[in-house]
Amino acid sequence: MLRHRAVKTRSRFTTLLTVYFFVALIIPNCILANTEPYSVWTVEALILMPLGFYMMWSVALRRSGVMIWLAFPFIFFCAFQIVLLYLFGNSVIATDMFTNILTTNPGEAGELLGNIYPAVIIVCVMYLPLLWLAAREIGLKRYISRTTRMNVGLTGAAIFAVGLLALWPAYAVSEEKHVLRDEIFPLNAIYNLGLSGSEFRKVHNFEKTSEGFTFEPVRTAEAPGREVYIYVIGEAARAMNWQLYGYDRETNPELAKIEDLVVFRNMLTQSNTTHKSVPLILSSVRTDEHEELFRRKGLPALFNEAGFDTWFISNQSRQGAMIDNLAHDARHLIYIRSPRYDMQLLDEVRKILEKSDSKKLLLILHCYGSHFSYHQRYPREFAHFRPDTDVAIARQNREMLVNAYDNSIRYTDHFLAQTIDYLRSLEDTSSALLYCADHGEDLIDDDRDRFLHASPTTTAYQLYVASLAWFSDAYRRNFPEKVAAAMANETAPATTHALFHTMADMASIRGRFIVREASLVCGDYDRKAPRRYLNDHNEAVPYRKTGLMLQDMEVFRRYGIEP
Repeated sequence: MLRHRAVKTRSRFTTLLTVYFFVALIIPNCILANTEPYSVWTVEALILMPLGFYMMWSVALRRSGVMIWLAFPFIFFCAFQIVLLYLFGNSVIATDMFTNILTTNPGEAGELLGNIYPAVIIVCVMYLPLLWLAAREIGLKRYISRTTRMNVGLTGAAIFAVGLLALWPAYAVSEEKHVLRDEIFPLNAIYNLGLSGSEFRKVHNFEKTSEGFTFEPVRTAEAPGREVYIYVIGEAARAMNWQLYGYDRETNPELAKIEDLVVFRNMLTQSNTTHKSVPLILSSVRTDEHEELFRRKGLPALFNEAGFDTWFISNQSRQGAMIDNLAHDARHLIYIRSPRYDMQLLDEVRKILEKSDSKKLLLILHCYGSHFSYHQRYPREFAHFRPDTDVAIARQNREMLVNAYDNSIRYTDHFLAQTIDYLRSLEDTSSALLYCADHGEDLIDDDRDRFLHASPTTTAYQLYVASLAWFSDAYRRNFPEKVAAAMANETAPATTHALFHTMADMASIRGRFIVREASLVCGDYDRKAPRRYLNDHNEAVPYRKTGLMLQDMEVFRRYGIEP
């Protein structure tokens, strides 16, 4: 009698564990049903299909503990999704999220995880006990009863069938007609994981797919004496927090004093992720010809062919992404080590220009800029706005987060101003500097509580980036028409696609795939060219179709931008 009661107790516990399993896994779907703009039919399919599947999965074998551990990939997806929902407020696990995991260095990952610990604690509390109890069930060799298996399995099959039926009206009302691919979790996450893997294969094969590529460049003009071109790639610098763009804080006290600065006031990024935006900045490809990115070489290769001595100096770690492929084409490659303050980039520039005998040089500087965690991007003497303590990502801490972010912008201001001052001091040198951030940043700006960047849906704060140019007196004398064009194009609508062509045009380089009408130092710059964004599935879409809300359109309106 006691043995029979023990068996019943064990069977009841195993049944409860099975329920715990499929309830815990359906939680992200329930959250997504409330955060995403899905139709009622999609919401029905989003909840019922996965729930039915998890129920059937949990009883596919008698030993449910084994089935729970076999479902570890689903558990990982659920934990990942909850963390991202905590961080971004909405959206599924994107292709770029998987890529970010593989390209983010451990230091950056540690900084982020240390600031989103509530979400980490939540998923640990939800899923670690589940796995531990499942392992215990496996060790004790406990089984789920046949009757329970049948009841749970048949109920799951019925629920799954109802969810499946909801797909027909869901597709009928869907504009994009990608309900399964884009809207049903975890199918969308699995699809995005596959797409991320495909992108990594292309990156890995870049040397083969771009073999033999040439720009066949020619120079249409040269300056007497030495020529130095500096291309500065910023990091996470949104225009809204720059004094040069009307911000009410003095975040650009040094640049604001430079009278011959050219500020581009209508620049949008093509991607809100570094691993996609920077390769596009370094490449001639348009947003709508993404596949060409893996067949063409980038800016360092162009300047190599044009007879320049090329340097790529990065204040970020190697990422194992397309950035590294394009950077390696430079004749000289430097990765700066800790503490990685951007003024170290200028130290390297000084060393190079003082020691080099080259008459024509291109130096590409990849900044750490305003990459989170912001308070670590500047020395303490630049902590102008206080308090700027390292705090968890939360609305109640916004003041400190914004203070630290603004301090990082102020440090970028110092770095750029000092670089310009150094170039100005060079004798018998025609020099030009072009700066643009790779993307912007959310700073809990409104009731959406959005933070950071790289989310599948964009905001105005992630898209609108700071960009500027500076030309030495010698350059202005030698190429007055280019300087005049740059000044005339300060308010011209542009995307980061213009940067490659602008840099090539600054150096008077012509060649295959170089489009003068895409250059901001060209008098014939095409102001009517459509602006496109490279979305999570690497499709070129209008900015209005990137998830922008009414709040974002109001922000753009204030800055006179038509996305």
